[in-house]
Amino acid sequence: MIEANTTRWTVTVSKDTDIAVRTLLAQRGLKKGDLSKFIEDAVRWRVFDQTLAETRAEFADLAPEALQDLIDEATEAVRNETRETLARAAKTAR
Repeated sequence: MIEANTTRWTVTVSKDTDIAVRTLLAQRGLKKGDLSKFIEDAVRWRVFDQTLAETRAEFADLAPEALQDLIDEATEAVRNETRETLARAAKTAR
């Protein structure tokens, strides 16, 4: 069953890749329909890996202490924002 929030792709891969992926899925007891899930997971990991590599490159010249300060500042900002959101939700629920 195709979900409403999915997009159909047409992709072309080498015969070797096709056999390798289908063999892997079969060895793990997965069905033909699990190929889409496998591809989506692989694409998500690749996008994450590329984003991480680009981010690392952008901050490569930053001293570790300065980078940690930026991370700490961003983490604290997100925590404060989350606390405020939760507090507003708690007030609304009352």
